Amino acid sequence: MRYDFKGITTEELTYKLNRVQIAPNQRLDIKPQFARQVRKPNDNKKLIFISLAVKIESTEKEPKPFNLDVNLVGVFELEKDNYTAQEERAFVIEATQLLYPYLRSTVSNLTANAFITPLNLPIISGPIFPEDRDVYAFAPGDVN
Repeated sequence: MRYDFKGITTEELTYKLNRVQIAPNQRLDIKPQFARQVRKPNDNKKLIFISLAVKIESTEKEPKPFNLDVNLVGVFELEKDNYTAQEERAFVIEATQLLYPYLRSTVSNLTANAFITPLNLPIISGPIFPEDRDVYAFAPGDVN
């Protein structure tokens, strides 16, 4: 599937310090939660917006040193406006993989600019979301 990557923008970027007491040898489990949303405008079937978000939220049961919300939106224009559902799913996975390094960098920069040790999300070479793993299983030439 051919497409043009038109750009990226930030929809949300928040950081809030939590005053959490942590023992010197206590290990924190940050557990970022990822979300994705796909939107298509009604007036242009070739245009697709992929929203990729990460959230870290402190709870009483699982305290975190900060709350964080980052939501980036990539804008893509497809070559044509009629693709099979399988082709479209494969595109969404590819677009997600394209956006993830931007999300990762934004989180690192946001936490560094908050004067804490930067949070580096893991490098992910495959699909981020469990529902994408079955589509990712076929050979690269199968979808084009």
